[in-house]
Amino acid sequence: MSAATDTPAGTLPPLPGPGPEMWSELRLGISTCLMGEEVRWDGGHKKDGFLMGTVGEFVRWIPVCPEVDIGLGTPREPIQLVRDGETLRLVGTKSGDDHTEAMVTYSAEKVVQLSDWSLSGYILKKDSPTCGMERVKVYDHNGVPARDGRGLYAAELMARYPLLPVEEESRLHDPRLRENFFERVFAYQRLRLFFSRPWTIGEVVAFHSREKYLLLAHHQENYRKLGRLVARAKEHDPATLAVDYGELFMTALGKLADPGRHRNVLQHMMGYFSERLSPAERQELVELIDDYTEQMVPLVVPLTLVRHYVRIHEVDYLAGQTYLEPHPKELMLRNHV
Repeated sequence: MSAATDTPAGTLPPLPGPGPEMWSELRLGISTCLMGEEVRWDGGHKKDGFLMGTVGEFVRWIPVCPEVDIGLGTPREPIQLVRDGETLRLVGTKSGDDHTEAMVTYSAEKVVQLSDWSLSGYILKKDSPTCGMERVKVYDHNGVPARDGRGLYAAELMARYPLLPVEEESRLHDPRLRENFFERVFAYQRLRLFFSRPWTIGEVVAFHSREKYLLLAHHQENYRKLGRLVARAKEHDPATLAVDYGELFMTALGKLADPGRHRNVLQHMMGYFSERLSPAERQELVELIDDYTEQMVPLVVPLTLVRHYVRIHEVDYLAGQTYLEPHPKELMLRNHV
């Protein structure tokens, strides 16, 4: 059983191209300036060391600079968003030259082309009138700005791919947002790879089972909805099941996990091996979970001990849980949340 090939834009399955093996490479879109390329209006760049260093070892970057791509050149006159009734216009700050039509046309074509790359996420440049994800300055007819806009290219990207994990580089400085973004990126990749291949209902059940605790750490209601969907999988068209599952799954992970939900997950996991622990071992783990809940230690501390007990007591069900390692440990994302 496999998903059909005519799913709506923005949904997860299927993967385009010659086959799923090609897409096992993790690919992220990125604003070109964040890679260190000198494409900004002033001829400079905004290279991000974390992205180009630590993250770069695990992903292939797909860079895009909309302003250069429409021929504005480097260096160039700065541009800004201006409100014109119900529409936003992209104009030069001094000349008033209007680049709106060129950017809108380019953006619509570019985001369609991006489907060929099978992206699993996208990192945009903060405050950019083309790439800014949120709170971009929009000027009124008096030249007064309001931070309520979104870059024209970013708006088109996010409208076409509503489930695609998207963030701005500045927000990734927040440890919780950073961990959540990359958690969603790797989850999106897992979903795409799973539903791109022939699959059975039993395999969907197994996939859902492996994701149980990750989902519970984010959104219990969506976990229950997904469970009901999987339980009645035989009643659904395969393509519809894949799309509905993907939408609920990614929406669930979009909700930030908090210490309380992590504590509940850790306690549930502990229940699988608690009786095999000595009183001292049990007490130590309980205290570490409490310390994490009080934000005295990062999540990695109690989680490392849970993984240790899962391994030495051979708790196979927990060993297969994505929650224990939803992204490469080398990213050290849980060392700070």
